[in-house]
Amino acid sequence: MELQTIGKTILILGIFLVILGSLILFGSKIPLIGKLPGDIYIKRDSFTLYFPIASSILISIIITILLILISSKK
Repeated sequence: MELQTIGKTILILGIFLVILGSLILFGSKIPLIGKLPGDIYIKRDSFTLYFPIASSILISIIITILLILISSKK
């Protein structure tokens, strides 16, 4: 591999990690993520189940669009 290719790969991974870290830190302040219709939340006496189906689909669509935009610029 060329050094430029390795450098671009490390740069893209770094940007991805910054975005991921920001989402982890500020994710609770994003109003819709985790509270969309279709997210399953069951709370009983000693049991809680949370399965964010709709939020997972939305995040997957956003990441797919971003990756398509990034890969089309090459």
